[in-house]
Amino acid sequence: LCKKGQYESVPFLGNGVFYTGKLKTTSPTSTVTTPEPTSSTTTRQVVREATTTKRLEPRTIAPRRTSEQPAPTQPFMFELRDAAFRGPAMSEFPNRDYPPPHAGVHRQKPAIAVQRMGSLGASLAANGELAADPAYTWMDVETYDTPGYSSKPGLSDYEKWIVSLGESNHRIQDPEFWKFESSDPGQRLGLRGSRPWGPNSDSFKTQSFGIKDQDFIEEPISRGDPNCKIDLAFLVDGSWSIGRRRFGIQKKFLMNIAQVLDIGVAGPLIGIVQFGNNASTEFNLRTYRNSQDLKIAIEKIPQRGGLSNVGRALSHALGTFFSSEQGNRGGAPNVVVILVDGWPTDKVEEAARLARESGINIFFITVEGADQTERQNMVEADFVDKTVCRTNGYFSVSVPSWFKLYQAVGPLVKRVCDTERLACSKTCLNSADIGFVVDGSSSVGTGNFHTILQFVANISQAFEISDTATRVGAVQYTYEQRLEFGFDQHNTKEAITTAIKNIRYWSGGTSTGEAISYALKHLFGKSKANKRKLMIVITDGRSYDDVRAPALAAQRHGVIAYAVGIAWAAMDELEYIATDPDKDHSFFVDEFDNLYQFVHRIVHNICQEFNSQPRN
Repeated sequence: LCKKGQYESVPFLGNGVFYTGKLKTTSPTSTVTTPEPTSSTTTRQVVREATTTKRLEPRTIAPRRTSEQPAPTQPFMFELRDAAFRGPAMSEFPNRDYPPPHAGVHRQKPAIAVQRMGSLGASLAANGELAADPAYTWMDVETYDTPGYSSKPGLSDYEKWIVSLGESNHRIQDPEFWKFESSDPGQRLGLRGSRPWGPNSDSFKTQSFGIKDQDFIEEPISRGDPNCKIDLAFLVDGSWSIGRRRFGIQKKFLMNIAQVLDIGVAGPLIGIVQFGNNASTEFNLRTYRNSQDLKIAIEKIPQRGGLSNVGRALSHALGTFFSSEQGNRGGAPNVVVILVDGWPTDKVEEAARLARESGINIFFITVEGADQTERQNMVEADFVDKTVCRTNGYFSVSVPSWFKLYQAVGPLVKRVCDTERLACSKTCLNSADIGFVVDGSSSVGTGNFHTILQFVANISQAFEISDTATRVGAVQYTYEQRLEFGFDQHNTKEAITTAIKNIRYWSGGTSTGEAISYALKHLFGKSKANKRKLMIVITDGRSYDDVRAPALAAQRHGVIAYAVGIAWAAMDELEYIATDPDKDHSFFVDEFDNLYQFVHRIVHNICQEFNSQPRN
């Protein structure tokens, strides 16, 4: 820097032209003496500049060298710039071009504003004058004459003057927020979580102006609408038949949906699959977490062309899109909305059935559908009813023209967000109350009783266990009955397995009829109204009492009964207990060790019966 009281001509660069400016530091008008933070008695001074009548350009602030330091090796022009922006290179990143250690938005304070944010920094004395910093002495340097600067539009005079000093790797986003910092990353002023200043004098040695370490401002993530928490996939038609203009209308429709829905981690999430000859994921459920970013991404989707193979798109959604790796949250209903121009060019029935059985709720929007003369060209008649979750009209929308597609935004949003009516979210594995009625009579024996418990645990593990999904309870019986645990006691697979293992063998006689009546009252009496009631009776012999009347009473109360007989069990009693048809609900095995063979078959029959229900 210039010596005190002397002039020196300094060339500096602005807009590619050298200018000659005069720098001067005049005699101080006031001096404040402050002791060093160490034991030294040396004093430092705050030098204040004399008033000048010349028009002043924006000032720079440069730290005065407080000790003997080697002369800089770079030209004075660059030293002046570094002094204004960074101060002496004393941080752990001495290279000014080193990338900033934080990603994201960096808020900056202007170098002209020295801010007290920690236990150090500039402050005002009682008389309103700038007091000396205990660790630094600062000297204001005026820049005279008119500097050359960039004529970039939209910049203030101050920002233009900064640009004239030379571009750096740090983008000047908000010069009002530059920060006074320390080179110790744990002690940078103004950063949250920084360590308090300690007595160690090293804490006072490395302060300088800089913009390498700024406040990190992270854009808040939208939480979303919790009343519409769904995982939603749009299957959009990218075939050549739709044309570019109507493909743009389709994207506008999706952008309107994104605008209406409050996208967020606690609400709806959206991914998009485009189909033509094949299907490809444009982006998945975890890619965008707010509506604005989602709309921008939709606008950029290119049309891929091809046919309108909806069946392949559904298989793609079932096979890969709704996986945990793609952002499927598990607890949120899975919803697919298909948009097609006219009709599909492949078969959809089998792919749609598999999707529905896996819990995917399918909505179908047909735009400019086939008229009577065009139906002969369709690959599969009634493709909408074969695809949607239910055929009652709730899951299908017919739009006569692409130019009226916008009218479907409101009705579609209302339907997909009504999670109580997303019937296909209920599958055979997540919508039942299963009650096991287990024979604990003396003829079973301790070892075989443990085999029965393992059989019960294996069936339970095949279902989705939770307080809102499938629930499990158990009753053990001999002449008497005992509730081992009810539907509301355990809501995880691990808890259910532990509870089953903890059942103690009772021993006694065999009263299967009374056990069914007991389970109907004490177990299924607390079943939820929206749950399928499944009772699985396991016995190894003929009952001492009648089983027909209790079995009929259970069926009248909506209980679906399965009967599993072992060794000496009576076949006629198994058929009385089992719900019709008997062949699908009654099983017999001659050895306890062969019980495992029926696990898969029982679960399969439960699901087959569930999926065969009418979809209306």
